Formats: sequence, C-alpha cells, structure tokens
Amino acid sequence: MGVSMTVVRNLRKAGYEAIHLSEEGLQRLRDREIMEKARQEERIVLTFDLDFGDLLAASSATLPSVIIFRLQNTLPPFVSTRLLEVLSECGEDLETGAIVMVEDSRYRLRQLPI
Repeated sequence: MGVSMTVVRNLRKAGYEAIHLSEEGLQRLRDREIMEKARQEERIVLTFDLDFGDLLAASSATLPSVIIFRLQNTLPPFVSTRLLEVLSECGEDLETGAIVMVEDSRYRLRQLPI
C-alpha cells in the first residue's frame, strides 16, 4: 500500500518474488482482504499505512508479516535500499511472523503474535 512499482521492480531485480496489487487490479481491496490475501499467498505486506500493523496486532495472528515504512525520504531508490537491507537482516523473522517498522536510519522488529 503506497509502495511504488519501482520498488517492486527493484525487489524482482534482487531475486524476490514481488507483486503490486495494481498489477492484479486489486488496489481497492480493503485492508483486511489484503492481509488475508498475503497470508494465503505467504507474502509480506509492504506499506506506508500504520493500519496494517494495528490489524495484525489486534488479530493475534502470526502471519502475514508486515513491513511499515516511516521514512522522511520516500523516493523509490531510498525505499528500495532500506527494504533490501531489512530483508537481508530480518529474513528469518519475517518468515515466522513479524512487524518491522522501517525508519531512515534504523528499524524496529516485533515478533508475532503481539
């Protein structure tokens, strides 16, 4: 949600399987439906929207993992760089269930369920 297609293309170039909801004509899905789709497809939700972390925390679920960007610099090259750093450092945690809050110079990770 709110993540540029450029970021998705950069993920693909780095070897990740990534999709953007708009590619499937699903950009108008409700937040809960997005979370369910991600869980069923074993994906990680990338978003600038804090609501996804709240939904996940309230559900007591362990998946899907959510990466929330709280960046001053929201240009796709910077977002891509930060995302690839977080994925390399938090990959195992994201596979088992986590919320990661990504900021310009640091990130915070919370294991699920919360």
